Amino acid sequence: MVLNVPGVQDREDKTGFANTVLDSTGTFFMMASLFLNKNVEYNTEDKKTSAYFIMGTFPICGNIPTWLYFPFLCTSNIFYMKRHQVTIIDLAKKLNLSKSTVSRALTGHASVHPETRRVVLELAEEMDYQRNMLSISLLQKKSNTIGIIVPEFLSSYFPQVITGAQEVAAQAGYNALICHSNENYETEVANTKLMLANQVDGVMVSITRETRNFDHLKIFQRKGIPIVFFNRVCEDMMVPKVVVDDYEGAFRAVEHLIQRKKKRIAHLAGPDTLPMSVKRLMGYRDALRRNNIPIDEELIIPYDLTLAKVKIYINHLLQLDNPPDAIFAINDPTAIEALQIIKKKGLKVPKDIAVVGFSNDYVSGLIDPPLTTVSQPVTEIGRTAAQLLIDQINRDVSEWKTIIKVLKTELIVRKSS
Repeated sequence: MVLNVPGVQDREDKTGFANTVLDSTGTFFMMASLFLNKNVEYNTEDKKTSAYFIMGTFPICGNIPTWLYFPFLCTSNIFYMKRHQVTIIDLAKKLNLSKSTVSRALTGHASVHPETRRVVLELAEEMDYQRNMLSISLLQKKSNTIGIIVPEFLSSYFPQVITGAQEVAAQAGYNALICHSNENYETEVANTKLMLANQVDGVMVSITRETRNFDHLKIFQRKGIPIVFFNRVCEDMMVPKVVVDDYEGAFRAVEHLIQRKKKRIAHLAGPDTLPMSVKRLMGYRDALRRNNIPIDEELIIPYDLTLAKVKIYINHLLQLDNPPDAIFAINDPTAIEALQIIKKKGLKVPKDIAVVGFSNDYVSGLIDPPLTTVSQPVTEIGRTAAQLLIDQINRDVSEWKTIIKVLKTELIVRKSS
């Protein structure tokens, strides 16, 4: 059977599917064909399209009686609203100007008369014109985009770093492409491929807890794309890095606990694959040695930063014959989780057991009791890393410098200690 359907426009998309837009009149004829239960051809403006229409119903949810049904249409066609990206050609035709004149007006070229530029810009805004940044980047061989890869968003740490980085990037005329690795090595590798595919001019990276192989990051160096590490860094690569003085921060945190008359200080340490974990552990050990307190390996528990495991380790520590009277945690999320578990056990913080974290996460000052922690200049870390990256982008590869910025920490004493 053949139906002449008015208002139907066919378009072949990139996937090869026939995409069809129906107006209300066309829809009426199509719905009428439901009762035919057969193959139907409907004529469009320039071609015939076949579809199979099946008599069928499906229940409508809500407070409508279950016996009320509505017919549905089974077809391979995808219905969509046609899009058109406004281009310089569209603006030029509308204003009866040359493409080159419009292009120069949009970029603020001095040769274009101010009144012409005003008219072009007003029309561009009216028609929602957007510059084709992909084409521009191909011509200039520069995307004006930096990449930022972070391992997690569980705390406020990395969002604050990104905020600082974006401030500096925006001032220098760069956009930021942000990827989250979810503490997964494979995802981190995929993120680096995404950065390369989008032709970023440089990339800032903080690695995951699983990352032991850095081949995917060394590709940037081979391609002449600057890379800057921050917080969690790769010490094997001779590139700029931005870190804090993890050793000094940990040393002062443990020394503070000792000054509070704590002698059995446990440490929930991070994985030894992360240099920051190693340095904080060194600071913990040296603070005990400096104050003539024996190091009990039973009180040191390295873990992979999976918060679900904190309960297991805290319960283990509390069940020791000689349990700890204080805990220094690798970071604030770990410390906060430990504090909550200790409180549920009926112990008082800090009288029975004190808790100190590292990073000064936003939540650390809001919990009960507020958490003593080592504060990091997080936003400044982002600013510094972004500035180092942009400096490298603006230099020839032969002029790249391996700069390591070490920022100071500050002990914030609150009621948990």
